[in-house]
Amino acid sequence: MNRALFAHTWRANRARVLIVAVALAIWGTFLPIIYDSFGSTFKDIFASGALPPQFAQFGGGDVFSLSGSIAIGFIHPIAVGLNLVFAVGFTTAAIAGERQRGTLEVLLSRPISRRVVYATLAVSGALFVGIAVLGSIVGSVIGASLTGRVSELGVSQLPLLWLNGALLYWAIGAIALLASASFDRLSQALGLTLAIVVVSYFLDVLGSLWPDAKGLQPYSLFHYLDPKTILAGIPHAGDVAVLLGVTVVAVVATLIVFPRRDLAAPS
Repeated sequence: MNRALFAHTWRANRARVLIVAVALAIWGTFLPIIYDSFGSTFKDIFASGALPPQFAQFGGGDVFSLSGSIAIGFIHPIAVGLNLVFAVGFTTAAIAGERQRGTLEVLLSRPISRRVVYATLAVSGALFVGIAVLGSIVGSVIGASLTGRVSELGVSQLPLLWLNGALLYWAIGAIALLASASFDRLSQALGLTLAIVVVSYFLDVLGSLWPDAKGLQPYSLFHYLDPKTILAGIPHAGDVAVLLGVTVVAVVATLIVFPRRDLAAPS
């Protein structure tokens, strides 16, 4: 890893990191408060049959428990979108964006190898994602504290929840960096990565709402983040293994593709 490039990357993104982390903390605080205020009302509504029972669950979360509400907070489009600021936005622009602007050649003209450039950008992206996910965890603790439900939270499981959440977006980020290293234009890398993320998210949500489509969920990266079971103290080791495997494959592929690419003059 190159210290100068890492320091420059951090300085360029620190304000964005702070904004995203604070936004996720606020969002994380909101869900436990909603559950405390309206959880029993939601339960009565679904118990009455006014709404289909599938609507009570969304991406592995529900509205009937503190852990379920936190799970919804993690998989909700708001939280996903904020985390993708770095998991997709930063990573796809890290190489393809520089390539499109014609500044990547300037960086590579210095005594720094492509693998070192990639490693520095990957570590930077992982740090940004980790801080963002930590914001969600902190928000959940704050929300549980404000409602007097910390004892229901499963505090001892929060480090594992952070790891599982970070691994999800690290896997997405690794795929995004692979796309970024494979294309000369940001739009190409961004379009491919977003297509993968959107399809993956759709499969998980569709499977959670429609029983007949449940078999599609294992094909989604989001299926391997289950905050509710983690907070209940019964995490699935396979979830971490799958996300870690995807990350490793994407990293190895990038380390093979990027150093061998012919970077012609931008057109």
